[in-house]
Amino acid sequence: MTRMGSTVKAQFPAEQTQEGQFVRQEDAFRRWVTSDGSSEFPAVAGRYHLYVSLACPWAHRTIIVRKLMHLEEAIGMSVVDPVRDEEHGWAFRLVPGATGDPVNGFEYLREAYTATDPSYAARVTVPVLWDKQTHQIVSNSDDDIMRMFETSFRGAAGGADVVDLYPAQHREEIESLNEWIYQTFNNGVYRAGFATSQAAYEDAARQVFKTLDALERRLSQRRYLIAGHPVETDWRTFVTLVRFDAVYYGHFKCNVRRIVDYSNLWGYLRDLYQYRGAGETVNLDHIKRHYYYTHDDINPTRIVPIGPELDFDSPHGRERLS
Repeated sequence: MTRMGSTVKAQFPAEQTQEGQFVRQEDAFRRWVTSDGSSEFPAVAGRYHLYVSLACPWAHRTIIVRKLMHLEEAIGMSVVDPVRDEEHGWAFRLVPGATGDPVNGFEYLREAYTATDPSYAARVTVPVLWDKQTHQIVSNSDDDIMRMFETSFRGAAGGADVVDLYPAQHREEIESLNEWIYQTFNNGVYRAGFATSQAAYEDAARQVFKTLDALERRLSQRRYLIAGHPVETDWRTFVTLVRFDAVYYGHFKCNVRRIVDYSNLWGYLRDLYQYRGAGETVNLDHIKRHYYYTHDDINPTRIVPIGPELDFDSPHGRERLS
């Protein structure tokens, strides 16, 4: 079986020490669904359910892969309220864009965690892959869930146009770029946004823009980051790019430049948004309401901005690099 590395993610939102550094919580459940029956969780259509937040970039990655692999019929999905309960965390409420929980009738996602481990007391995170047969969490690691959807569930994928998001000939480069982009960009915006010292903030923010500048140069010569079509690295980058101007630029003080100020990155972002329905997975209302309302230590007024106006459907012109 193919597993991701053991990179530990900053949680959503990240917790901090007094020194402004993240208290990083490892994913609690990292069991594996296999296509060959070598684990207790076989890749059977209809057996598993995905719990997500449309606001969370880590969960968003799994939503995109589920869609691109045409796994919607094979793996159900429930969406939590983007505004977390202060005491219980992610909640299932019937607000616009959310679904409730038709599988278990949970009121809070925490119930899935305690059903799996009654002693669980740490932060509850999304995404969660739930096994409906044994009534437990298989994984709460977005890295692993993405990879399972890409590989283990490939036989359950529908449609003739399923794309290979983890091609064998590019795997070494995928892993290398994944790690660099995660450390300096995906997680870098959180390190900047939740910094509690000027030095910690500046270090993180400068790394964010150093990475964006490098990606801008790379994308001046090629349409996508690695292959002739988007692979998982592109989508791991996309979920941060699509939130950047609406949230990270202002709310997280990553305000040196916007993505719309980068000609190649802005075209690349629109290219991915328009790719095979990926834009249907983006909900800027959930994204903005979560960040601006939930992070009241950063935004104590909880006022959610009405902008910016972003036309992700405008022509991107990236075909010239195909």
